[in-house]
Amino acid sequence: MKIVVIGGTGLIGSKTVERLRKRGHDVIAASPNSGVNTITGEGLAEALFGAEVVLDLANSPSFEDKAVLEFFETSGRNLLAAEKFAGVRHHIALSVVGTERLQESGYFRGKLAQEKLIKASGIPYTIVHSTQFMEFLGGIAQSGTVGQTVRLSPAYVQPIVSDDVADVMADMALAPPANATIEISGPERARLSELVGRYLKAMKDPRIVEADAEAKYFGARLNDRSLVSDNNSRLGAITFEQWFAKSAQPK
Repeated sequence: MKIVVIGGTGLIGSKTVERLRKRGHDVIAASPNSGVNTITGEGLAEALFGAEVVLDLANSPSFEDKAVLEFFETSGRNLLAAEKFAGVRHHIALSVVGTERLQESGYFRGKLAQEKLIKASGIPYTIVHSTQFMEFLGGIAQSGTVGQTVRLSPAYVQPIVSDDVADVMADMALAPPANATIEISGPERARLSELVGRYLKAMKDPRIVEADAEAKYFGARLNDRSLVSDNNSRLGAITFEQWFAKSAQPK
């Protein structure tokens, strides 16, 4: 089966491509570097010719409100139009748990716009809502840093490692369209401020984390339900401690 992975050279995309190729499928890792650009439309028709399944794992290069909305709307429209022309039978998109609850954030408004385009396209689809990736804890810490202090919400999170996400995305590529949204999350919950504190300690980073209920997460205030899944989510297998032991080591 021919499968096109948009954003196929990114964190999740590269791992998903690897898994699908190991299962014997013809997989195109599509990205602007490979001549496939969903914003300009360059290379889309050629890449999608003969494809049965498309996974959209691309992310906006900018988190600025206007730019992120334009990215997801433009990319979504171009990709879905090209898929219709090519006769693609299953569109799969990776989105975020809490998207509909966090519309105060420009990023989540962009993701919701993307999801609406998918649902209205007429192409059979599966939307996968994932909790935060464990690999992004460093970036989350940086987003709340002023001097040597990191101010972050104490709201609950349930992060998942990229390997577990890629396992799910590869499975979805080989499954029938759900025509619905499914949720995936990590196996354990923790408070964001506490988890990032553990991460920084594991990295021997001297910054101090302070819990601040008013601290925003990419422009949105959080509560204990904002970023966790209560919707019978598929759970990843790798815990915080297992990931820290393997990955959160100072270089």
